[in-house]
Amino acid sequence: MNSLPESELAHQPGNRAFQPGAPTPQHGRVIWILAGEASGDVIGARLMLALHAQDPTLVFAGVGGGRMEALGLHSLFPMSDLAVMGLVEVLPRVRHLRQRLLEAVQDIELRKPDLVVTIDSPGFALRLLQKIENSGFKRVHYVAPQVWAWRENRVKEFPGLWDRLLCLLPFEPEWFAQRGLEARFVGHPVLQSGVRQGNAARFRTRHNIPETAPVLILMPGSRRSEVPKLLPVFRKMLDILRKKHPDICPVIPVAPVIAPTVRNLIRKWPVQPHIVTDIHDKHDAFAAAQCALTKSGTSTLELAMGNVPMVVTYRVNPLTAMMARRMIKVPYVAMVNLLAGREVVPEMLQENCTPEKLADMVSKLLDDPAAAKKQQMAFEEVLEKLSPAVGTPADAAAAEIMDLLDEPVSRSSKKKKISE
Repeated sequence: MNSLPESELAHQPGNRAFQPGAPTPQHGRVIWILAGEASGDVIGARLMLALHAQDPTLVFAGVGGGRMEALGLHSLFPMSDLAVMGLVEVLPRVRHLRQRLLEAVQDIELRKPDLVVTIDSPGFALRLLQKIENSGFKRVHYVAPQVWAWRENRVKEFPGLWDRLLCLLPFEPEWFAQRGLEARFVGHPVLQSGVRQGNAARFRTRHNIPETAPVLILMPGSRRSEVPKLLPVFRKMLDILRKKHPDICPVIPVAPVIAPTVRNLIRKWPVQPHIVTDIHDKHDAFAAAQCALTKSGTSTLELAMGNVPMVVTYRVNPLTAMMARRMIKVPYVAMVNLLAGREVVPEMLQENCTPEKLADMVSKLLDDPAAAKKQQMAFEEVLEKLSPAVGTPADAAAAEIMDLLDEPVSRSSKKKKISE
Protein backbone atom coordinates (compact mmCIF):
# COMPACT_ATOMS: atom_id res chain seq x y z
CA MET A 1 0.00 0.00 0.00
CA ASN A 2 1.44 3.37 -0.99
CA SER A 3 1.59 5.97 1.75
CA LEU A 4 1.80 9.09 -0.39
CA PRO A 5 -1.33 10.76 -1.74
CA GLU A 6 -2.39 9.52 -5.18
CA SER A 7 -1.83 12.99 -6.63
CA GLU A 8 1.84 12.74 -5.63
CA LEU A 9 2.31 9.14 -6.73
CA ALA A 10 0.89 9.96 -10.15
CA HIS A 11 4.06 11.95 -10.84
CA GLN A 12 6.58 9.54 -9.35
CA PRO A 13 9.89 9.17 -11.19
CA GLY A 14 9.54 5.43 -11.62
CA ASN A 15 12.22 2.85 -10.95
CA ARG A 16 15.33 4.91 -11.64
CA ALA A 17 17.31 3.68 -8.67
CA PHE A 18 19.63 0.69 -8.86
CA GLN A 19 20.52 -2.46 -7.00
CA PRO A 20 22.92 -1.70 -4.10
CA GLY A 21 26.48 -1.61 -5.32
CA ALA A 22 25.59 -1.88 -9.01
CA PRO A 23 27.24 0.46 -11.57
CA THR A 24 25.48 3.78 -11.96
CA PRO A 25 23.53 4.32 -15.21
CA GLN A 26 24.76 7.28 -17.24
CA HIS A 27 21.44 8.70 -18.44
CA GLY A 28 21.00 11.24 -15.64
CA ARG A 29 22.71 12.98 -12.77
CA VAL A 30 22.76 10.93 -9.57
CA ILE A 31 21.52 12.08 -6.18
CA TRP A 32 22.43 9.81 -3.26
CA ILE A 33 19.88 10.39 -0.51
CA LEU A 34 19.69 9.18 3.09
CA ALA A 35 16.65 9.02 5.37
CA GLY A 36 17.05 7.32 8.74
CA GLU A 37 13.54 7.24 10.19
CA ALA A 38 9.85 7.45 9.27
CA SER A 39 9.64 11.25 9.21
CA GLY A 40 12.76 11.43 7.04
CA ASP A 41 11.23 8.89 4.66
CA VAL A 42 8.22 11.17 4.17
CA ILE A 43 10.44 14.21 3.62
CA GLY A 44 12.65 12.23 1.27
CA ALA A 45 9.74 10.99 -0.85
CA ARG A 46 8.34 14.48 -1.31
CA LEU A 47 11.82 15.79 -2.09
CA MET A 48 12.31 13.09 -4.75
CA LEU A 49 9.02 14.10 -6.38
CA ALA A 50 9.92 17.80 -6.32
CA LEU A 51 13.40 17.14 -7.72
CA HIS A 52 12.02 14.91 -10.46
CA ALA A 53 9.58 17.67 -11.43
CA GLN A 54 12.56 19.96 -11.99
CA ASP A 55 14.72 17.36 -13.74
CA PRO A 56 13.04 14.09 -14.89
CA THR A 57 16.42 12.53 -15.76
CA LEU A 58 17.65 12.45 -12.14
CA VAL A 59 18.65 9.08 -10.71
CA PHE A 60 18.21 8.32 -6.99
CA ALA A 61 20.19 5.94 -4.79
CA GLY A 62 20.78 5.62 -1.05
CA VAL A 63 18.80 4.63 2.03
CA GLY A 64 15.08 5.16 2.61
CA GLY A 65 11.85 3.58 3.74
CA GLY A 66 8.65 2.44 2.09
CA ARG A 67 7.61 5.84 0.75
CA MET A 68 10.93 6.45 -0.98
CA GLU A 69 11.04 2.87 -2.23
CA ALA A 70 7.56 3.34 -3.72
CA LEU A 71 9.14 6.06 -5.86
CA GLY A 72 11.87 3.80 -7.18
CA LEU A 73 14.64 3.91 -4.58
CA HIS A 74 16.30 0.56 -3.85
CA SER A 75 17.43 1.07 -0.25
CA LEU A 76 21.02 0.01 0.41
CA PHE A 77 19.87 -1.55 3.70
CA PRO A 78 16.66 -1.36 5.78
CA MET A 79 16.05 2.17 6.99
CA SER A 80 14.80 0.72 10.30
CA ASP A 81 18.40 -0.22 11.14
CA LEU A 82 19.05 3.48 11.80
CA ALA A 83 15.90 4.30 13.78
CA VAL A 84 17.31 4.45 17.29
CA MET A 85 17.30 7.37 19.72
CA GLY A 86 18.83 8.08 23.11
CA LEU A 87 22.34 8.35 24.53
CA VAL A 88 22.13 5.05 26.37
CA GLU A 89 19.74 3.29 23.99
CA VAL A 90 22.17 3.53 21.06
CA LEU A 91 25.02 1.76 22.87
CA PRO A 92 23.96 -1.84 22.09
CA ARG A 93 23.65 -0.88 18.40
CA VAL A 94 26.99 0.89 17.98
CA ARG A 95 28.77 -1.97 16.21
CA HIS A 96 25.90 -2.54 13.80
CA LEU A 97 25.58 1.19 13.08
CA ARG A 98 29.30 1.42 12.33
CA GLN A 99 28.90 -1.37 9.81
CA ARG A 100 26.00 0.43 8.14
CA LEU A 101 28.05 3.64 8.06
CA LEU A 102 30.86 1.81 6.30
CA GLU A 103 28.41 0.35 3.77
CA ALA A 104 26.95 3.80 3.05
CA VAL A 105 30.39 5.37 2.53
CA GLN A 106 31.46 2.55 0.22
CA ASP A 107 28.26 2.81 -1.81
CA ILE A 108 28.73 6.56 -2.28
CA GLU A 109 32.34 6.10 -3.33
CA LEU A 110 31.34 3.40 -5.82
CA ARG A 111 28.45 5.32 -7.37
CA LYS A 112 30.21 8.69 -7.41
CA PRO A 113 26.95 10.67 -7.20
CA ASP A 114 26.64 14.26 -8.34
CA LEU A 115 25.24 15.23 -4.95
CA VAL A 116 24.57 13.65 -1.54
CA VAL A 117 21.52 14.61 0.53
CA THR A 118 21.22 13.55 4.15
CA ILE A 119 17.88 14.06 5.87
CA ASP A 120 17.73 14.61 9.64
CA SER A 121 19.05 11.62 11.71
CA PRO A 122 22.09 13.67 12.79
CA GLY A 123 23.68 10.85 14.79
CA PHE A 124 24.24 8.87 11.59
CA ALA A 125 23.98 11.52 8.87
CA LEU A 126 26.65 13.86 10.24
CA ARG A 127 29.09 10.98 10.66
CA LEU A 128 28.43 10.02 7.05
CA LEU A 129 29.03 13.60 5.87
CA GLN A 130 32.26 13.69 7.87
CA LYS A 131 33.47 10.45 6.26
CA ILE A 132 32.96 11.83 2.74
CA GLU A 133 34.07 15.39 3.56
CA ASN A 134 37.23 15.17 1.47
CA SER A 135 35.77 13.10 -1.37
CA GLY A 136 34.71 16.08 -3.48
CA PHE A 137 30.97 15.33 -3.48
CA LYS A 138 28.47 18.16 -3.17
CA ARG A 139 26.56 17.72 0.08
CA VAL A 140 23.25 18.99 1.45
CA HIS A 141 21.96 18.37 4.94
CA TYR A 142 18.19 18.75 5.10
CA VAL A 143 16.68 19.40 8.58
CA ALA A 144 19.21 21.38 10.57
CA PRO A 145 20.58 19.67 13.70
CA GLN A 146 18.78 21.06 16.74
CA VAL A 147 21.95 22.24 18.43
CA TRP A 148 20.10 25.39 19.44
CA ALA A 149 18.22 23.14 21.88
CA TRP A 150 21.13 21.21 23.33
CA ARG A 151 24.84 20.46 22.81
CA GLU A 152 25.45 23.88 21.25
CA ASN A 153 29.21 23.26 21.25
CA ARG A 154 28.71 20.75 18.43
CA VAL A 155 28.30 23.66 16.04
CA LYS A 156 32.10 23.93 16.02
CA GLU A 157 32.23 20.56 14.23
CA PHE A 158 29.97 21.65 11.36
CA PRO A 159 32.18 23.76 9.02
CA GLY A 160 33.03 21.61 6.00
CA LEU A 161 30.38 18.94 6.63
CA TRP A 162 27.97 20.28 4.00
CA ASP A 163 27.74 22.79 1.19
CA ARG A 164 24.18 23.76 2.03
CA LEU A 165 22.10 23.46 5.20
CA LEU A 166 18.31 23.49 4.84
CA CYS A 167 16.21 24.47 7.86
CA LEU A 168 12.60 23.67 8.75
CA LEU A 169 12.15 26.35 11.40
CA PRO A 170 12.11 30.10 10.72
CA PHE A 171 14.44 31.11 13.55
CA GLU A 172 17.22 28.68 12.62
CA PRO A 173 19.02 30.63 9.81
CA GLU A 174 19.63 33.59 12.12
CA TRP A 175 20.80 31.30 14.93
CA PHE A 176 23.35 29.62 12.66
CA ALA A 177 24.36 32.94 11.07
CA GLN A 178 25.27 34.30 14.52
CA ARG A 179 27.70 31.40 14.75
CA GLY A 180 29.22 31.93 11.32
CA LEU A 181 27.30 29.28 9.36
CA GLU A 182 24.96 29.93 6.46
CA ALA A 183 21.59 28.16 6.58
CA ARG A 184 18.42 28.52 4.52
CA PHE A 185 14.80 28.23 5.63
CA VAL A 186 12.70 26.12 3.26
CA GLY A 187 9.50 25.70 5.29
CA HIS A 188 8.24 22.80 7.32
CA PRO A 189 7.13 19.56 5.59
CA VAL A 190 4.15 19.26 7.93
CA LEU A 191 2.42 21.84 5.74
CA GLN A 192 2.33 19.22 2.95
CA SER A 193 1.11 16.41 5.15
CA GLY A 194 -2.49 16.52 3.93
CA VAL A 195 -3.71 16.29 7.51
CA ARG A 196 -6.54 18.73 6.90
CA GLN A 197 -8.04 16.48 4.23
CA GLY A 198 -9.13 13.99 6.89
CA ASN A 199 -12.77 12.90 7.16
CA ALA A 200 -14.12 12.11 10.63
CA ALA A 201 -17.29 10.34 9.49
CA ARG A 202 -15.33 8.12 7.12
CA PHE A 203 -13.00 7.05 9.93
CA ARG A 204 -15.81 6.19 12.32
CA THR A 205 -17.64 4.24 9.64
CA ARG A 206 -14.55 2.34 8.52
CA HIS A 207 -13.66 1.30 12.07
CA ASN A 208 -17.21 0.91 13.39
CA ILE A 209 -16.80 3.59 16.07
CA PRO A 210 -20.04 5.07 17.52
CA GLU A 211 -20.52 8.76 16.84
CA THR A 212 -20.66 9.52 20.57
CA ALA A 213 -17.47 7.66 21.51
CA PRO A 214 -14.52 10.00 22.11
CA VAL A 215 -11.49 9.17 19.96
CA LEU A 216 -8.10 9.47 21.65
CA ILE A 217 -4.99 9.48 19.46
CA LEU A 218 -1.98 7.78 21.04
CA MET A 219 1.40 8.45 19.41
CA PRO A 220 4.21 6.53 21.16
CA GLY A 221 6.89 7.31 18.56
CA SER A 222 8.37 5.91 15.39
CA ARG A 223 11.47 4.22 16.81
CA ARG A 224 11.71 0.75 18.32
CA SER A 225 13.67 2.25 21.21
CA GLU A 226 10.83 4.68 22.10
CA VAL A 227 7.69 2.59 21.79
CA PRO A 228 8.36 0.03 24.57
CA LYS A 229 8.90 2.84 27.07
CA LEU A 230 5.65 4.69 26.38
CA LEU A 231 3.06 2.05 25.49
CA PRO A 232 2.97 0.39 28.96
CA VAL A 233 2.33 3.82 30.49
CA PHE A 234 -0.39 4.49 27.90
CA ARG A 235 -2.11 1.22 28.77
CA LYS A 236 -2.28 2.04 32.49
CA MET A 237 -3.41 5.56 31.67
CA LEU A 238 -6.29 4.13 29.60
CA ASP A 239 -7.34 1.89 32.50
CA ILE A 240 -7.70 5.00 34.67
CA LEU A 241 -9.33 7.10 31.95
CA ARG A 242 -11.98 4.48 31.18
CA LYS A 243 -13.42 4.81 34.69
CA LYS A 244 -14.60 8.29 33.72
CA HIS A 245 -14.88 7.75 29.97
CA PRO A 246 -15.87 4.08 29.54
CA ASP A 247 -16.46 4.44 25.79
CA ILE A 248 -13.08 6.02 25.02
CA CYS A 249 -11.71 4.72 21.72
CA PRO A 250 -7.90 4.65 21.49
CA VAL A 251 -6.24 4.92 18.06
CA ILE A 252 -2.51 4.41 17.44
CA PRO A 253 -1.17 5.78 14.12
CA VAL A 254 2.23 4.25 13.35
CA ALA A 255 4.59 3.85 10.44
CA PRO A 256 4.30 0.39 8.82
CA VAL A 257 7.88 -0.45 9.84
CA ILE A 258 7.03 -0.17 13.54
CA ALA A 259 3.48 -1.61 13.40
CA PRO A 260 4.50 -5.22 14.22
CA THR A 261 6.29 -4.02 17.36
CA VAL A 262 3.24 -2.04 18.45
CA ARG A 263 0.83 -4.92 17.77
CA ASN A 264 2.99 -7.24 19.84
CA LEU A 265 3.07 -4.81 22.77
CA ILE A 266 -0.71 -4.21 22.83
CA ARG A 267 -1.89 -7.78 22.21
CA LYS A 268 -2.93 -8.26 25.87
CA TRP A 269 -4.55 -4.86 26.38
CA PRO A 270 -8.14 -5.21 27.66
CA VAL A 271 -9.32 -2.66 25.08
CA GLN A 272 -7.61 -3.09 21.72
CA PRO A 273 -6.64 0.22 20.09
CA HIS A 274 -7.18 0.68 16.37
CA ILE A 275 -3.76 0.47 14.69
CA VAL A 276 -3.55 2.85 11.75
CA THR A 277 -0.70 2.55 9.22
CA ASP A 278 -2.23 4.18 6.13
CA ILE A 279 -1.55 7.91 5.87
CA HIS A 280 -5.10 8.76 4.71
CA ASP A 281 -6.61 6.71 7.54
CA LYS A 282 -4.34 8.57 9.96
CA HIS A 283 -5.63 11.91 8.74
CA ASP A 284 -9.20 10.67 9.06
CA ALA A 285 -8.39 9.62 12.63
CA PHE A 286 -7.12 13.12 13.41
CA ALA A 287 -10.34 14.59 12.05
CA ALA A 288 -12.37 12.27 14.29
CA ALA A 289 -10.25 12.80 17.42
CA GLN A 290 -11.22 14.79 20.49
CA CYS A 291 -7.65 14.88 21.80
CA ALA A 292 -4.26 13.19 21.61
CA LEU A 293 -1.45 11.97 23.82
CA THR A 294 1.82 12.16 21.90
CA LYS A 295 5.54 11.93 22.32
CA SER A 296 7.42 15.17 21.75
CA GLY A 297 8.65 15.89 18.24
CA THR A 298 7.18 16.53 14.78
CA SER A 299 3.99 14.72 15.79
CA THR A 300 2.97 17.81 17.77
CA LEU A 301 2.98 19.86 14.55
CA GLU A 302 1.03 17.16 12.72
CA LEU A 303 -1.63 17.21 15.40
CA ALA A 304 -1.68 21.01 15.36
CA MET A 305 -2.31 20.86 11.58
CA GLY A 306 -5.17 18.48 12.32
CA ASN A 307 -6.49 20.86 15.00
CA VAL A 308 -6.26 18.10 17.62
CA PRO A 309 -5.79 19.29 21.24
CA MET A 310 -2.97 17.35 22.86
CA VAL A 311 -0.87 16.42 25.84
CA VAL A 312 2.85 15.91 25.13
CA THR A 313 4.87 13.32 26.99
CA TYR A 314 8.17 11.48 26.81
CA ARG A 315 10.20 8.99 28.80
CA VAL A 316 13.75 7.80 28.22
CA ASN A 317 16.34 5.87 30.16
CA PRO A 318 16.96 7.75 33.47
CA LEU A 319 20.66 8.17 32.67
CA THR A 320 19.79 9.60 29.24
CA ALA A 321 17.32 11.98 30.91
CA MET A 322 19.89 13.15 33.46
CA MET A 323 22.48 13.84 30.77
CA ALA A 324 19.95 15.55 28.50
CA ARG A 325 18.77 17.91 31.23
CA ARG A 326 22.32 19.15 31.68
CA MET A 327 22.56 20.00 27.99
CA ILE A 328 19.08 21.22 26.97
CA LYS A 329 19.05 24.99 26.46
CA VAL A 330 15.39 25.64 25.55
CA PRO A 331 12.40 26.07 27.87
CA TYR A 332 10.15 23.59 26.02
CA VAL A 333 10.48 20.31 24.15
CA ALA A 334 7.18 20.43 22.21
CA MET A 335 7.67 22.19 18.88
CA VAL A 336 4.33 24.02 19.14
CA ASN A 337 5.45 25.49 22.46
CA LEU A 338 8.86 26.49 21.12
CA LEU A 339 7.36 28.27 18.13
CA ALA A 340 4.69 29.97 20.21
CA GLY A 341 7.18 31.03 22.87
CA ARG A 342 4.87 29.83 25.62
CA GLU A 343 3.23 26.65 26.89
CA VAL A 344 0.37 26.04 24.49
CA VAL A 345 0.20 22.31 25.24
CA PRO A 346 1.11 20.62 28.54
CA GLU A 347 4.43 18.78 28.67
CA MET A 348 4.47 15.72 30.91
CA LEU A 349 8.06 14.49 30.75
CA GLN A 350 10.05 11.76 32.50
CA GLU A 351 8.89 11.68 36.17
CA ASN A 352 5.65 13.39 35.12
CA CYS A 353 5.03 10.71 32.51
CA THR A 354 2.89 8.60 34.84
CA PRO A 355 -0.49 6.94 34.13
CA GLU A 356 -2.23 9.01 36.79
CA LYS A 357 -0.91 12.39 35.65
CA LEU A 358 -1.47 11.64 31.97
CA ALA A 359 -5.03 10.46 32.61
CA ASP A 360 -5.74 13.66 34.52
CA MET A 361 -4.43 15.91 31.74
CA VAL A 362 -6.22 14.01 28.95
CA SER A 363 -9.45 14.02 30.96
CA LYS A 364 -9.25 17.80 31.31
CA LEU A 365 -9.12 18.19 27.53
CA LEU A 366 -12.05 15.80 27.08
CA ASP A 367 -14.16 17.55 29.72
CA ASP A 368 -13.27 21.19 29.15
CA PRO A 369 -14.09 22.50 25.64
CA ALA A 370 -12.60 25.89 26.54
CA ALA A 371 -9.19 24.34 27.26
CA ALA A 372 -9.28 22.47 23.95
CA LYS A 373 -10.36 25.60 22.07
CA LYS A 374 -7.54 27.64 23.59
CA GLN A 375 -4.99 25.20 22.18
CA GLN A 376 -6.64 25.21 18.75
CA MET A 377 -6.53 29.00 18.51
CA ALA A 378 -2.79 28.95 19.27
CA PHE A 379 -2.14 26.30 16.61
CA GLU A 380 -3.02 28.73 13.80
CA GLU A 381 -0.52 31.27 15.10
CA VAL A 382 2.23 28.62 15.16
CA LEU A 383 1.55 27.15 11.73
CA GLU A 384 1.64 30.54 9.99
CA LYS A 385 5.35 30.76 10.80
CA LEU A 386 6.25 27.57 8.92
CA SER A 387 5.55 28.52 5.27
CA PRO A 388 8.39 29.14 2.78
CA ALA A 389 8.41 32.33 0.73
CA VAL A 390 7.28 30.54 -2.44
CA GLY A 391 5.73 27.14 -3.19
CA THR A 392 5.76 24.12 -0.94
CA PRO A 393 8.54 23.16 1.47
CA ALA A 394 9.58 20.30 -0.84
CA ASP A 395 9.69 22.68 -3.82
CA ALA A 396 11.82 25.15 -1.86
CA ALA A 397 14.22 22.39 -0.76
CA ALA A 398 14.43 21.00 -4.31
CA ALA A 399 15.20 24.48 -5.69
CA GLU A 400 18.10 24.85 -3.25
CA ILE A 401 19.43 21.40 -4.19
CA MET A 402 19.13 22.00 -7.92
CA ASP A 403 20.88 25.36 -7.50
CA LEU A 404 23.79 23.64 -5.78
CA LEU A 405 23.77 20.79 -8.31
CA ASP A 406 24.21 23.32 -11.12
CA GLU A 407 27.07 25.14 -9.39
CA PRO A 408 30.67 24.51 -10.52
CA VAL A 409 32.36 22.05 -8.19
CA SER A 410 35.04 24.57 -7.22
CA ARG A 411 32.43 26.84 -5.63
CA SER A 412 30.55 24.15 -3.75
CA SER A 413 33.74 22.69 -2.25
CA LYS A 414 34.65 25.85 -0.36
CA LYS A 415 34.34 25.40 3.37
CA LYS A 416 32.56 27.98 5.46
CA LYS A 417 34.48 28.76 8.62
CA ILE A 418 33.03 29.95 11.90
CA SER A 419 33.80 33.60 12.52
CA GLU A 420 36.03 34.31 15.46
